[in-house]
This record gives sequence, structure tokens and C-alpha cells, in this order.
Amino acid sequence: MKQIIIATKNKGKAKEFKEFFSKHDIEAISLLDLEQEIPDVEETGSTFEENAALKAEQIANLLKTPVLADDSGLMIDALDGRPGLFSARYAGEPKNDQANIRKVLEEMQEVPVSERTARFICVLAVAIPGENTIFRTGFCEGTISNLEKGENGFGYDPIFTPDGYEVTMAELPAEIKNQISHRKNAITQLEKWIHSL
Repeated sequence: MKQIIIATKNKGKAKEFKEFFSKHDIEAISLLDLEQEIPDVEETGSTFEENAALKAEQIANLLKTPVLADDSGLMIDALDGRPGLFSARYAGEPKNDQANIRKVLEEMQEVPVSERTARFICVLAVAIPGENTIFRTGFCEGTISNLEKGENGFGYDPIFTPDGYEVTMAELPAEIKNQISHRKNAITQLEKWIHSL
């Protein structure tokens, strides 16, 4: 059975990728499953693509095996695309979802409903030793709400209302969120690539 390493220590993310690859008879192994301790790769890129590639390529070179990495974030039009690359640490170190949400809501206080458009982006990079890295990108369009709502999800989910829904990502059941998420849309792009292998 073919194998691919998923460059994540996030259990939720790992589970999502495992389910996806198992349909294609590929075993996905996350960094949590490895006995070898993999050092964190510094995300020094200036784009989502560069950060995803840094993670995928460094770990692929280290382990001499195909590696998939992702970089994702929230881009808000009224904030000129922020928090963007800095989504995870928007309110500073250490990472704190609550502080990040508070900062966004404060910055959006004066922004009218019609101008609160935003999108989640997910860039996947697949690094195969000796080959060019492959990129696939997925988006989830929506708006930023005035208040936090919902207990599901993580990150900015409680203030992001996806297009076509009246509730935030954090109010949606996981199975619906996973059908419309930016990660799911990027994975769908990857599916087309897998079929061409």
C-alpha cells in the first residue's frame, strides 16, 4: 500500500486526511504516528504556498518519502487580507484563538455588514523527493459576524458565517463543515491529481 506522511500534529486534521487517502488505498501517517521526533519547521515564507512547501519539502527530504503539508488562514477584505499568513498568531505569541477573535472583532467594529466579506484559504503542498512540489488551493467564502457563536470547530470558526448559511462555522455539525471547508475544497483539487497518477 502506498504511504504519504501528513505534516501535522493536529489530530483533527490528521483524521480528515486519513479518511480522504484511505478511499484511494493510500495510507496517511501523521507526525503523531511517527516514532522519530520531527522538529517543527519554521514558517518563514511570505505566502501560504511558500509555507506549505517549506514544511512538505523539509520533511520529505528528511524522511525520503512523499509528504503533504498545508498552510491555511483567514483573509478579511475590509482588513486588506489580514490576518492572512498570521492567522494563528494574529494577537501575538503564544497562539490563542480567543485573543485572535477578539482582535478581529475589535478591528471590524466600524465595518458595515455589506463589507464584512472574508474567506478561509487552504494551500496543500505535496513534496515527492526528486520531483516538483504540487500545490492545490481551496477556499471557503463567507462573512465575519459581529458576535462569537457556536461551540464546534476551532480558530476563527465562531465568527465566520459561510456563504449560504445563517449560522457560523462553529454552529455547524462537523459533517456539514467538513463538506464545505477550505480544506475539503483543497482536498477535492488533490483528488483530481491522484486520479492522474
